[in-house]
Amino acid sequence: MLTNTKQAGRPPRVRLARLPTPLQRLDRTSDALDVDLWVKRDDLTGTELSGNKVRKLEFLLADATAQGADTVITCGGEQSNHCRATALAATSIGLRSVLLLRTDDPANPPATSGNILLDRLAGAEIVWISASEYARRTEIFERETTRLIERGQRPYVISEGGSDAVGTWGYVECARELSSDLSTLSEAPTSILYACGSGGTGAGLILGARMSGLTDNGVRVVGVNVCNDRSYFVSAIGGICTAFEARYHVGVKVSPSDIDIVDGYVGRGYAKSSPEELALLRDVARRDALILDPVYTGKAFFGVVRELAADPRRFGDRIVFVHTGGIFGLFPAADQLSRLL
Repeated sequence: MLTNTKQAGRPPRVRLARLPTPLQRLDRTSDALDVDLWVKRDDLTGTELSGNKVRKLEFLLADATAQGADTVITCGGEQSNHCRATALAATSIGLRSVLLLRTDDPANPPATSGNILLDRLAGAEIVWISASEYARRTEIFERETTRLIERGQRPYVISEGGSDAVGTWGYVECARELSSDLSTLSEAPTSILYACGSGGTGAGLILGARMSGLTDNGVRVVGVNVCNDRSYFVSAIGGICTAFEARYHVGVKVSPSDIDIVDGYVGRGYAKSSPEELALLRDVARRDALILDPVYTGKAFFGVVRELAADPRRFGDRIVFVHTGGIFGLFPAADQLSRLL
């Protein structure tokens, strides 16, 4: 049964995820890359909710219910993991959901496959919007909020990727788990690496690493951006961290120099894969049976491998790669992948 819980100094939380997630060593990929490689298996937070989004949603949906909401509104790309997770998590606690999904031609939306199929199975209302409209999503959120209120509903807006001060708690708590995980391993220069897509996961890991003492032990938190660029995410993550401190007063101030982003691996663009990226995804699956996704973890891991090829000690002696899920993103890329199998 789902219950709301609140710890001293933390906001309310509704328990949705299966936590803690395991820390798993990739033996054969470690040998191939000549580095001690571990994976934080946040793809195992729960099959129907898979991935990092549910950690954030535990706090966001608790906040929504505390404010008396009966509907949540959020946004993302047409195959958004965040939107799918939001729809399913909202349904699981009796809330409705409205998803603003970005697509090339809203008048001719994509087929009901992958995450879109799961969105519809969860009963989400989908509002298709163009890329230009998505750039004005704050305005679209306001329009949809007004529409729902006029319909007698009580909406609560969840930002893109759940990346705001409330959602940040999800990865503050993940960093605490990682602190416990790493305490069982021998000491070694270590980097925690993650795919950076909206900034909330990075903000939580950076804040949580400071709050749990990981950075005092020399552990680095490093993001590989899968869209936009380094300057964008230094600004976005910095803004989330500032809002978090202003709201919760935890005594942690994050400066731009604390935000480590490895740029240069966006490739063909967000959710667009090169054959080289997909080939690496295949190789990791065949070495260690770890399934990465083409949008986030596959692209970020490709960046990690390329960086290691240039400098084997780029991230220290040990890497902990945070697997943020996204397996359903594989299916729209099936035709591309099939040529490599």
